[in-house]
Amino acid sequence: MASVSLSSFCLTQKPSSLFLTSTDRSLFASHSPQFRSAKKFPIRISVCRAGPVFFRNLDADDFRHPLDKQLPELHQLMVEAAEILNVEAPNLYVRQNPVPNAYTLAISGRKPFVVVHTSLVELLTRRELQAVLAHELGHLKCDHGVWLTFANILTLGAYTVPGLGGLLAQRLEEQLFRWLRAAELTCDRAALLVAQDPKVVVSVLMKLAGGCPSLSDQLNVDAFLEQARSYDKASSSPIGWYVSNAQNRQLSHPLPVLRAREIDEWSRSQEYISLLRRATPIKSV
Repeated sequence: MASVSLSSFCLTQKPSSLFLTSTDRSLFASHSPQFRSAKKFPIRISVCRAGPVFFRNLDADDFRHPLDKQLPELHQLMVEAAEILNVEAPNLYVRQNPVPNAYTLAISGRKPFVVVHTSLVELLTRRELQAVLAHELGHLKCDHGVWLTFANILTLGAYTVPGLGGLLAQRLEEQLFRWLRAAELTCDRAALLVAQDPKVVVSVLMKLAGGCPSLSDQLNVDAFLEQARSYDKASSSPIGWYVSNAQNRQLSHPLPVLRAREIDEWSRSQEYISLLRRATPIKSV
């Protein structure tokens, strides 16, 4: 049986058969010598169906991209967290990045936005992810971006002062890093106000310190908190205090174990308990 392959034909669904007439044979033979010796037997070729196909009972999730499935849920987590903290929900973006992280940007005259890396979405549970979103909302509610810009301008200006300008700038930088670390602790508290469970926030910090999706079910929050207590004991001696101070002085974020200790202690404080008593239940949460 002879066969034919024509560039003008395409295959979209199950092939259908076409039997050529003598007229069709003459037409094809005029363009291709291989058809000139063809006899009067059928030639089977594959062609496109004449009309479009229809999908019955098609659901949007049948073809939705995985990231598109996550974004509505992440946005809802952001809206709930913003409602709890009494702040306007910013725009939310997900960025493809293998390093688990989230950050907030506020540009003058524009609506602020939060960026979450895809690796963080994969690493955390939904409650933990909402705690991260609440942490970023804490930066917005406390206007940390405004103060950070002011501090950077002040530090850069100090370097231009003749004589002691370099020393002054160094001292300002140390104070700036100290404030940045304190700001992170403040936002961890915002995360706890939304999560309302210290173990959720501590679990986030533990995973950021060294967790991965394949080991997430083996991590122990209580053991992580014990590490924080051990760190405090080691830092109680003069040498330990010096080493700890040198280690943390140029960090913009406190060590995760220290942040875990701080949030664990604050969760048992009268200040946190009083805030919970002042809270009003909302239907959306």
